[in-house]
Amino acid sequence: MSEYSEHDRQGISVGLVEKKFFTFAAPPGELTLESGAGLGPVTLAYETYGRPDPENRNAILILHALSGDSHGAGYYSPQDPKPGWWDIMVGPGKGIDTDKYFVICSNILGSCMGSTGPSSPNPKTGKPYGLEFPLVTIGDMVQAQKKLLDHLGIGRLLAVIGGSIGGMQVLEWAVRYPEMVTAAVPLATATKHSALAIAFNEVARQAIMADPHWNGGDYYSEAKPSLGLSVARMIGHITYLSDEALRLKFGRRLQERHDFSYNFDADFQVASYLRYQGAKFVERFDANSFLYITKAADYFDLGLQHGNGSSVEAFSKTRAKFLVVSFTSDWLYPTYQSKEIVSALKKNGRDVSFLEIEAEWGHDAFLLPSERLTALLQGFLDRVYREL
Repeated sequence: MSEYSEHDRQGISVGLVEKKFFTFAAPPGELTLESGAGLGPVTLAYETYGRPDPENRNAILILHALSGDSHGAGYYSPQDPKPGWWDIMVGPGKGIDTDKYFVICSNILGSCMGSTGPSSPNPKTGKPYGLEFPLVTIGDMVQAQKKLLDHLGIGRLLAVIGGSIGGMQVLEWAVRYPEMVTAAVPLATATKHSALAIAFNEVARQAIMADPHWNGGDYYSEAKPSLGLSVARMIGHITYLSDEALRLKFGRRLQERHDFSYNFDADFQVASYLRYQGAKFVERFDANSFLYITKAADYFDLGLQHGNGSSVEAFSKTRAKFLVVSFTSDWLYPTYQSKEIVSALKKNGRDVSFLEIEAEWGHDAFLLPSERLTALLQGFLDRVYREL
């Protein structure tokens, strides 16, 4: 049974939800990717919460990070032990109030959580794509989401909201489809990856590709590269936390012993925790999807792709009101990167609000309970909705 009470499930949560699927771009009308490759058919998994209003002006698109999925809130069954990844923020009376707004959450292109990706069957062979799946970009993910919204009959979004790689998609949405986006809320993100972020992603990818079971991406009928993916997740997980978070949670405490083992067991609690996170990740995520999504994030450069190398020029195409949020202990997407977004928007005279939230838990802070972030989102969305 869940750690959540029945009151939480029925009174605060959006309740029981259903994963849905939208398939489009069947040959010969394949989706044209930024690389020039064609892909089709394409399936996106998605969920919706709340109801559209009669004027169809209350739709909010929430966008997930690397290993997220379409399950943004609620439960799949009364026995479901875990709610959606942003259940703390999405629901009746919450920061994104489903009594007021119609919320859509779509799994990204290239993932393995219901949307088309490298683990999906290649229609030409009937076998999983593996590395025959074309490289996708943040722009490709957003282009596919636009097709989904067209299918749902949504011509304008009240807001697009997301953190980390989801925040990159928010920025892409605001620039690529400015006429559709009323407000944009990028959380803990950047217009492009730093060399540090690219470096960590490359080490993680190399851990996967060095696994003898990776087999050039063709492992679906054989043993999977579990060790490599586990190490990749351990590397990534460290970047999502902070020195303070690790110190408070673990320090140098030993794991179920009073002295060192004098071998290579996980002596320290932090080592045991990382091994556990790696093993748990292998159970639910595809190694090739990890490669593709991290590469898409590394390729993302809003200024280069939309502004001749200038983020100021790229943001000149936007019309949305912006709320930009960073967190003090986030060293993967530090505050200076959010301030660069704010500066570029201000140079274009855009309506932009910015807040750096004091938080000790690192990059993952946007996914954790925060009264300040909740109140901030509520107030911002209320203002935008009233002004429509």
